[in-house]
Amino acid sequence: MAKKPKKKQEGAPAWMVTYSDLVTLLLTFFVLLLSMASMDRIKFSAASNSLKGAFGIMGGKQQTEIAPPAIIDFSPIDDDMFQRVYKRILEQLNRLRLDKTITLVKDRGAIVLRVNEAILFDVGQTEVKPAAYPVLRKVADMVRPLPMQLRVEGHTDDVPVASGQRTNWDISVQRAVSVLKFLQQEDLFPLDRMAAVGYGEQKPLAPNDSDENRALNRRVEFVLESMGKHQEKLPYLIDAKDQMPF
Repeated sequence: MAKKPKKKQEGAPAWMVTYSDLVTLLLTFFVLLLSMASMDRIKFSAASNSLKGAFGIMGGKQQTEIAPPAIIDFSPIDDDMFQRVYKRILEQLNRLRLDKTITLVKDRGAIVLRVNEAILFDVGQTEVKPAAYPVLRKVADMVRPLPMQLRVEGHTDDVPVASGQRTNWDISVQRAVSVLKFLQQEDLFPLDRMAAVGYGEQKPLAPNDSDENRALNRRVEFVLESMGKHQEKLPYLIDAKDQMPF
């Protein structure tokens, strides 16, 4: 009597199915390790949900919406936001009716508030005069809520200082730091978002060929830049963190 031929099994062998499951689980495990190494919260959540789905914890359904991590620092603002910030500050300047010599411009990819020397300092002095306190408070109130960093820049004309112990560069730095100290001591602006720098006569607005032009060049500028932006390399830079304690 002839033996009946064995019935061939359809599909892949049983051992291959088990082996495929093992490889899949190993793959998800290494994806999880990679996500943890990169410390990216969104990728970690995606990998975690995928792993749970592979183990059947979520019924095989993968979560499609992942809540982004909380933003600790301000994100860099785009050009459209930049224009809106500029317009907002300009409207507030007009509403507050500050000194007409205070101007707002867009320069070097930043928003710059220019304040004449005479508003903030007495002639030849580097300490902010008391009459300028209300102006600085109003400026701080305008810029503090914005997602921007503040750099206080001091500028002078090219007339040599009478005293041989100081230069225009020294005066510009001391004035910038004086403004920064006032903002910090009055708790008007976060210290970790401020810096001070002096340029002396190196960045004039107009040629130093007349008294009127020299008066324009003697100024303090409040430069507003988006948070997280790479800072240009500045000469004689003084970071606000290095100024404590005063």
